[in-house]
Amino acid sequence: MAENDKSNGASYRDKLSTVDNSGRRVWVYAKKVKGKYYNKRQALALILLAFLFITPFIKYKGDPIMLFNVIERKFIIFGVIFWPQDIHLILLVFITILVFVALFTVIFGRLFCGWVCPQTIFMEFVFRKIEWAIEGDAASQRKLDKAPWGFDKLWRKSLKHFIFFLIAIATAAIFLSYILSIDQLKVYLLEGPQIHPGGFAGLLVFSGLFYFVFAFFREQVCTIACPYGRLQSVLIDKKSIIVGYDYIRGEPRGPLSKAKEGNLGDCVACKACVVVCPTGIDIRNGTQMECINCTACMDACDAVMERTGRPKGLIRYDSEEGIETGQRSVFNARSIAYSAVLSLLILFVVALFAMREDSETTILRARGTLFQEFGSDSISNIYTIQVVNKIRKPVNINMKVLSPKGNIKYIMAPGTIEKGTVGKGQFLVILAKKDLKSSKTPIVIGIYSEGKLIEEYKSAFVGPGYLNND
Repeated sequence: MAENDKSNGASYRDKLSTVDNSGRRVWVYAKKVKGKYYNKRQALALILLAFLFITPFIKYKGDPIMLFNVIERKFIIFGVIFWPQDIHLILLVFITILVFVALFTVIFGRLFCGWVCPQTIFMEFVFRKIEWAIEGDAASQRKLDKAPWGFDKLWRKSLKHFIFFLIAIATAAIFLSYILSIDQLKVYLLEGPQIHPGGFAGLLVFSGLFYFVFAFFREQVCTIACPYGRLQSVLIDKKSIIVGYDYIRGEPRGPLSKAKEGNLGDCVACKACVVVCPTGIDIRNGTQMECINCTACMDACDAVMERTGRPKGLIRYDSEEGIETGQRSVFNARSIAYSAVLSLLILFVVALFAMREDSETTILRARGTLFQEFGSDSISNIYTIQVVNKIRKPVNINMKVLSPKGNIKYIMAPGTIEKGTVGKGQFLVILAKKDLKSSKTPIVIGIYSEGKLIEEYKSAFVGPGYLNND
């Protein structure tokens, strides 16, 4: 964008906005913002925060509705239990999510960061609100930080950081409950660190990390640490939807007092978009890696446009192509097609969940064994069975030979298989010699639970090949 160069007095995109020329940190004092987009983001943030803090207390049939126990490899997603044997489904879902994120970014840019990213939600709608309530708006915060230490500064800073750390501990406990379950977390807290030193150490470490991120590291998570911020730089193109400044309409910039002189764009150079930015950038300098598409600059600019009697949307959701041509292209053929692909990916994940069976059975011939004579007219083979119970109640497994006609005699029955456990057994399959057509006869074994056929398992029965060779 030739319009936004250094000759226009702009600080261009050749360095991080939060680092000065000497390499020192530039603290961001984001001004309070009001507007329709901020209100929508705030409503969504409240819903997501409520979901985060309430979900661990919700149970379904005695189990948490959400659990991510990576230690025991047990996952519960909206009431559906996934055991270690379902790890392939978890991996497929994870791969699908990665593809979804890539496609979503190609279409909508960094929209996720500004609207649903936990870092943004906690920073903008929890910690920054507390900061505004205790220390005041951006100007008051800057003044307080420059002031010498006194009672006013001491109690405000102490209270702020005390509340920050309490929130960090509460959030760490909630995250831990998603791993251990809220019941197990209560046991840990009641029994104390002497019995569960590892759990308490994890709680303190995560609390400290959470406190450090939101009290000190803040927007640098988005600009330095987050890999997604770097990834989106190579995923978006001229047709991706971004928060963009309409330089065609806005340039050249100039104060409102000189607007009557003519040859000026709609941008009044008020820098309202800069002072509200949580990452400290100037959106008028074009698309930048630090931009999290939070819409704060959109709300601020719309308010200025409204006061000056100019059309809103100088900063808006649009694509680079849309800004260049003047034709808004939020919903074009490309975005609709990609959205259809995203919908198919979601359906694929749902189908994976729906096709998941309640149990998983494996039947194998016992290694290193041969067929045996069983009486004068029958042959037997030894088989092993392994059954994974994926439902919430114990199951009893029985088996029958469905084809050809035969019998089963248990050496060790699987017995009652508790929820989430693996039942093992060993048994004989007995077939009449007259039914053996070759040295390997195909057989079908029916797996029954509560008298209901739940699965048919195909295997091979080994016998002497000479029995039916005339």
